[in-house]
Amino acid sequence: QPQLVESGGGLVQPGGSLRLSCAASGFTPNQYAIAWFRQAQGKERERVLCVANSGYTYYADSVKGRFTISRDNAKNTVYLQMNNLKPEDTDVYYCAARLYGCSASGGDYNYWGQGTQVTVSS
Repeated sequence: QPQLVESGGGLVQPGGSLRLSCAASGFTPNQYAIAWFRQAQGKERERVLCVANSGYTYYADSVKGRFTISRDNAKNTVYLQMNNLKPEDTDVYYCAARLYGCSASGGDYNYWGQGTQVTVSS
């Protein structure tokens, strides 16, 4: 059964850092694009970053220069490194997998994780 499991969320002060992990099982993630989305209650889901199987990487303007995405195919894990966090980064973060390429539409993704809460507050 294909599965994605996020971890690494938590409470951090503004300016701090967190690293989220997205561990894949039940499928071969290196053939898939892996994206990170975020969504707060009552807000639209936002695609934050995506790394395609080709290595192409997409960054939302709101996180450029602060967030990076990387993948460790040997561990079937994708990481989201978040630096200089701001209160507006507070959201539930989800990873999602789509065969081959990135897409802006969450509906195009085949598998989703359960989400991990990130709270940026002093």
